[in-house]
Amino acid sequence: MTSDKHEKFPGHDKNTGQDGNGKHEEHGRQEGSAAGTSPAARLNPFRSRGSLRADFTASLVVFLVALPLCVGIAVASGVPAELGLVTGIVGGLVTGFLPGSSLQVSGPAAGLTVLVYEAVDTYGLSGLGVLVLAAGLLQLLMGALRLGRWFRAISVSVVQGMLAGIGLVLIAGQLYALADADAPGSGPGKLAGLGNLVLETAGDPGALTAVGLGTATVLVLLLWPKWRAGARVLPAPLAAVLLATAVTVGFDLPVARVQVQGLLDAVQPPGLGDFGGLASLGMISTVLAFTLIASAESLFSAAAVDRLHDGPRTQYDKELMAQGAGNTVCGALGALPMTAVIVRSSANVAAGARTKASRVLHGVWLLLFTAAFPAALGMIPLCALAGVLVHAGWKLIPLRELGPMWREHRAEAVVLAVTALAIVLTDMFQGVLLGLLLAVVKTAWETSHVHVETHDPGEGRPLVVTVLGNATFLRLPKLQDQLEALPADRPVELRLEKLRHVDHACGLALSAWEEQHNAAAARTASVREGKDASSMIG
Repeated sequence: MTSDKHEKFPGHDKNTGQDGNGKHEEHGRQEGSAAGTSPAARLNPFRSRGSLRADFTASLVVFLVALPLCVGIAVASGVPAELGLVTGIVGGLVTGFLPGSSLQVSGPAAGLTVLVYEAVDTYGLSGLGVLVLAAGLLQLLMGALRLGRWFRAISVSVVQGMLAGIGLVLIAGQLYALADADAPGSGPGKLAGLGNLVLETAGDPGALTAVGLGTATVLVLLLWPKWRAGARVLPAPLAAVLLATAVTVGFDLPVARVQVQGLLDAVQPPGLGDFGGLASLGMISTVLAFTLIASAESLFSAAAVDRLHDGPRTQYDKELMAQGAGNTVCGALGALPMTAVIVRSSANVAAGARTKASRVLHGVWLLLFTAAFPAALGMIPLCALAGVLVHAGWKLIPLRELGPMWREHRAEAVVLAVTALAIVLTDMFQGVLLGLLLAVVKTAWETSHVHVETHDPGEGRPLVVTVLGNATFLRLPKLQDQLEALPADRPVELRLEKLRHVDHACGLALSAWEEQHNAAAARTASVREGKDASSMIG
């Protein structure tokens, strides 16, 4: 089964063997990888005849995997199908040539579909080009500033929650496309309208035909990999789309098909006037969302792909710049944003690719197909592409990881769930920000361990109260409870030298408590002395 998904995020795993510069200590091995490639061939992938033969075969496999996904993601994003192919072509011919990661493949990703759809709906196709170009320039800047490695510090639960939220919204939206119906614009609207969609579909023979064809596409995606002989010939997404197309054309089914504009008509570079929108807060937040998500997906994918082969490790800052260069070109052409995607990358490695020539050649095949067979796109039923995207959206939801995460790291599971729910109920940018904020609060809470130790030096001397650990405002209520449980009639000597960290709020609270406690103890002692004197006089 294939989809643009990170099944795991090894960039956050101590077993990846990766440091921030892409150097390695140890890594997995896989047959047919770059193990037998000479240094000369790695520098010039077209120099070694053996490597070129392996890369040629691998490039055809990647092309067959990428073709239906590029088209399906473009249609689901609300843009012409050709623009998805343009992004795949740029991913091969531009990003594929640049240094960074030798074997991972870039192109349009399902993880950005929802955000792109919202951006196109708000700013139009010309605005999309501006957003993607600005995100690409920002990625170039971050790579030049050597910030690529820092993306590996993003909480895995936030990224998985982000992908799960995208997957839920993507599935909800594609269920409408499965019935050849128009989907509401917002995530909550998509979910709320599913009941009406079922009722309307039940009374429409054409919609039922589309649903049946789309459902059959999903079944092929699930069952095709089990037929090993067929899976070796055709990847599941291509097989599913080809079968659906053949049935549609053969029986002339009354279902909606991909609208073809032609490559030159679909490419609409943004004009100078379109860049004025970058002054608005909405466009700036969308650019930041594009940059964050595309960069995180690409670098997590790089960490995953590095575990699949024993060739050169990813240089994260250079890879971020390569992605930035690709997105800059995509933006200039008005195409979809790109990321490195684990499905196409793992297919590339599994097919025996040895150098970057395989991903460059896959871009060549996409270009030749788009130029030579544009009419073939017009035969593809939209419901079949919706089935591919429903399957891809389902794979974005980390169902297998949820159970173990809840048992072993419950707070991480909460962060994942809150991030996904926030994306469904609000939008991508707000959901990711909320997830990041929650992850920071969780980390601060877990590291803010503080406790109080007391030592009684004897009657007539103050209690020695020592505070240890990390005193932050998150633990202040607990700390105050421990201090207020001390005897109110004994003065204290508060010692903070064993604190590893104390924030401003805790520092003020501790100082105020010591002063107030000792003042109250002095009053208590004064009252007690007065009572003692009165009893002696009496």
